Amino acid sequence: MITSPPAGPPPYPPSPVHLPPAPAAPARKRRAAVVGVVAVLVLALVSGIAVAWYMTNDDGGPLAGRPRVKDGAAGISYAIPEGWERNDKGGLINAFTSSVAMKGKATGADGEGGGRTVLAGRAGGIPQSSLRQQTERAARSNAEFFYPDGRSTIEESRATTVSDRPAHTVALKVNDRQGHTAHLRMTLVSVDDSRAAFLLGVTQPAGPAERREVDSVLESASLM
Repeated sequence: MITSPPAGPPPYPPSPVHLPPAPAAPARKRRAAVVGVVAVLVLALVSGIAVAWYMTNDDGGPLAGRPRVKDGAAGISYAIPEGWERNDKGGLINAFTSSVAMKGKATGADGEGGGRTVLAGRAGGIPQSSLRQQTERAARSNAEFFYPDGRSTIEESRATTVSDRPAHTVALKVNDRQGHTAHLRMTLVSVDDSRAAFLLGVTQPAGPAERREVDSVLESASLM
């Protein structure tokens, strides 16, 4: 969404659901991508994008009544917080099928990557018994891509449901050598035996209000 994807991923052991790692890229470009989140990451997706907008019913959540993204490619919908917008700058790579981010300048107070963004995508089927392992693995891979000199800590890893389907959500705290802190959350949903969907949220700086806002987007998810 901001930078072009690197040429290709490094060698990586195959996995049942084809979870490729982030491709190699210069560290300074990785940091600049935190807001736009343009990494190839997490899940091998089918091609094609079908994204629409609609107003949600009042479900009682913190984003009740907000407009939503209806992502037909991933088979998932999610709410758009006030002050956010669909990222229409171009360059959304095949690893993702839709994205929303804060309006305005995409930098933090230090002039480097900052702000908040959420992306969606899909993959092949994942057994319920593997959801925790695959979600934690993918979340850590994201953290390693965006913060190659950083260190991530799992703050939360729990089973959940999305539209009554089994899912798992993982939250990471990421600290780098420059003293920056980021919050990364991933929710991976087993849509059916043949496909899965995910939402990925990245926040920097990672204050309590910023974390809650990104988390609320992931919590608003529903299957189509």
